[in-house]
Amino acid sequence: MAYLDFLGTHHRRTSRNYLERVVDHDKAHCSEVARQYGYDYWDGDRQYGYGGYSYDGRWKVIAERLIDHYGLTNASRVLDVGCGKGYLLHEMSELLPGLQAVGLDLSAYALSEVLGDSSVSHLRSCATTLPFPDDAFDLVISLTTLHNLHNYELDAALREMERVGSGEKYLVVESYRNESEKANLLYWQLTCRSFYQPKEWEWFFERSGYRGDYGCIFFE
Repeated sequence: MAYLDFLGTHHRRTSRNYLERVVDHDKAHCSEVARQYGYDYWDGDRQYGYGGYSYDGRWKVIAERLIDHYGLTNASRVLDVGCGKGYLLHEMSELLPGLQAVGLDLSAYALSEVLGDSSVSHLRSCATTLPFPDDAFDLVISLTTLHNLHNYELDAALREMERVGSGEKYLVVESYRNESEKANLLYWQLTCRSFYQPKEWEWFFERSGYRGDYGCIFFE
């Protein structure tokens, strides 16, 4: 297992007003709306989620990093657990036209917004029971998704990633390194259910048998 930061620059590009999140809006109500993962979460007002999640090419550099680091080829098989609107896999398939890629997400709305020209397959399913046979993929990724699960769901999802992946795995979760980042995370999050420091995440990975790589995003 290695700690790899492929998303840090991407994450820090967005400015966030943490106090506004809890002062100007009913945070509990906003979380309830966000956890439906519908239009409001993806493309509604900022208080409910992304405030508009559209394709702008920013995932290309992440795709390049993953392809380079894991040595992916046109014959590789890749699964993205929690793919959202599928922009990352779209970029990967553009760079590797023969890539066998599958995106999985719980949000019917997000999957309805997948780019029409993508060759990637998309399925609506949950992370705790992946509808694939053992060792079906060369690389299994899950970026900024698994922290949205309860601990018992997280354990199942990690075990499923190990089961369906014959090779490498990489996931990214929200985390904190100090009390300031913890407070910012609690202020900002809408859907997060698992709040762990990096060492705690590593403990959970070991307990669940997850042997892949991981990264964290922090709210500084």
